[in-house]
Amino acid sequence: MSAQYKGMELAVPFPICQRLAAWGARKTTQLCSPSMKYYFCILLFCIVSVILVVCWWTYANQIKGEISEAHIKLLSPEKYKSLFIYNGIWLAPKNQCECPKADHVHVYQMEDYIDKKDLASVKERRRKEFEHYQKRYPSMTQDIVIAKPNMPLSYPIQGVEVMPLHMIMIPGLGLHGVTEEKYQVILRASLGTLNTLADVSDDVVRGRGKKELIILTSDVELLNFILEHVTYTSVVYQLSAVDMMTFESRDHVAQFPVIIRQPSLPKLIDPGADRKISSLVTVTTKTFLRYHKLRLLIKSIRQYYPDIKIIVADDSEVPEKIIEENVEHYLMPFGKGWFAGRNLAISQVTTKYYLWVDDDYLFTENTKIEKLLDVLERTNLDMVGGSVKGDTYSFQLLYEQGDDGDCLHLRYGSFHKLDGFPNCVVTSGVVNFYLAHTDKSRHVGYDPLLQRVAHSGMSYGVRAHHSGQLL
Repeated sequence: MSAQYKGMELAVPFPICQRLAAWGARKTTQLCSPSMKYYFCILLFCIVSVILVVCWWTYANQIKGEISEAHIKLLSPEKYKSLFIYNGIWLAPKNQCECPKADHVHVYQMEDYIDKKDLASVKERRRKEFEHYQKRYPSMTQDIVIAKPNMPLSYPIQGVEVMPLHMIMIPGLGLHGVTEEKYQVILRASLGTLNTLADVSDDVVRGRGKKELIILTSDVELLNFILEHVTYTSVVYQLSAVDMMTFESRDHVAQFPVIIRQPSLPKLIDPGADRKISSLVTVTTKTFLRYHKLRLLIKSIRQYYPDIKIIVADDSEVPEKIIEENVEHYLMPFGKGWFAGRNLAISQVTTKYYLWVDDDYLFTENTKIEKLLDVLERTNLDMVGGSVKGDTYSFQLLYEQGDDGDCLHLRYGSFHKLDGFPNCVVTSGVVNFYLAHTDKSRHVGYDPLLQRVAHSGMSYGVRAHHSGQLL
């Protein structure tokens, strides 16, 4: 049904509005006779038009709401799960990680290797140790900061960092786009104190050198000048902490982090003017009851790298003397294991890099330490592995967190190719022939409790492998 007026047709959605429109059109026709005044007709038509517009607006919003409700829904669990599958593992946020059993996949659960009567106490000790770990290594992003819409306050959202007991200026503070008779902003800290380098009276800036700084002025230009020169001072010696700052005006509140962190001191090693391999790299190995193999290894190294230093860690029961030029031989208690040997050998390295090899390897004309060195010198990788008889043993380690325990998934293969090196891929582990940063390996270390697993042909915590070959 529609209401007509002077040849114009209006669609009316609700029955009551339709009847009202018909009545209005009929009355307009009756009243707009030659004896009636022209303005009364116009008034009546305007009233009917407004009613029609209101009815149409109500109807349109009702339909819009119904359409929105019909389209606001989450993906089905099957489709949602399919979006975050990587190499057969669902890597999406969830309360508990899973180690599902599958063909050709070995699953190792902690509960299967602990006596049932000791399991509860072991879990409790593990929980306490993890809490202690979290206190020592707090996350730098543990607090999520949400930026409010249409905020007149400007402030830094990341990148503000101060060393313990040092002072910095906080960049980016300001108030824009508002007009007030008297401007007031408040800055609050929890781990440090606040001040400003602006030379103004105490009536304008209150709380200098305290955890709350109040600025009160009628001059917005002066206000922003003061804010541009606000300082933060760390007053407690903490190696790593986050101070969540509060910045508020009369009607708005914002938060941003100030990172308190003691930076690591860089350790720089002089490679010499000629940058010889022997000045940059030390060869390291661990031996156990295989002196005939070890002597063949040393002989092959000397054939291609006569000046390079070799460090040997030895946990044999009856050690033999290794008397070779530029070879350091360190004895260990019997059977301490591969990782203990690696830690000992790496601890004695004085060059920027070390090359790890097993004691039964042999260098050949295809063994090119220079190729491995080129990768580490031109990238930010920690370690680069080669191939042994064409094998690289590359694999992926995928870490998954859960509330009551974590899962570590191992999948063979690599993640992707390394930019700039077409024969190199990024991976989590490589064969026991690799070049690594000495300082990084010392920082991470190897667990001496794992006495034999290190000789399974792979090394963990690795970033890439390259085709520098070895037999």
